[in-house]
Amino acid sequence: MEKSIHAPLDEETRENLRAGDFVSISGTIYTARDAAHKRMDETLKRGESLPIELENNIIYYLGPSPAREGRVIGSAGPTTSGRMDKYTPALLDLGLKGMIGKGRRSAAVKEAIVKNKCVYFAAIGGAGALLSKAIISSEVIAYEDLGTEAVRKLEVVDFPAIVVVDSLGNDLYEREM
Repeated sequence: MEKSIHAPLDEETRENLRAGDFVSISGTIYTARDAAHKRMDETLKRGESLPIELENNIIYYLGPSPAREGRVIGSAGPTTSGRMDKYTPALLDLGLKGMIGKGRRSAAVKEAIVKNKCVYFAAIGGAGALLSKAIISSEVIAYEDLGTEAVRKLEVVDFPAIVVVDSLGNDLYEREM
């Protein structure tokens, strides 16, 4: 089933999404990859505030290529989500409600998804140029020194994704076809 959803994610939306649903996401999402996740983890361990508000938001595991002239962002394909797994349960406990990436998630992340009523989406790897067309604005908001791995605030319109793990713990990768 294809659904149009808006980010940040409200509870009703999250609870009605099911593994295998095709979605079109519009609204505000944030980017963060390995280095940004590590820095956010260090920030939390020092008892400091994160540079972004996590409550109901989505993080896209993305390190875009530089934007060509006339574009807001370069190629914007997902990175492997499992690299963020050691940081993810803590972020979900702090209010993060969605993640976009590619690949399987650990058992600990799936448990945290269910506990916090979150959703894990997959974007199509290798389709970064196409995905970038759904991004209408991009602004670095934290960790600029990390270059492409800086945290960005994106505005997206009809960003295509697939629900992989829903708030009930159903996992598209484990479902028999």
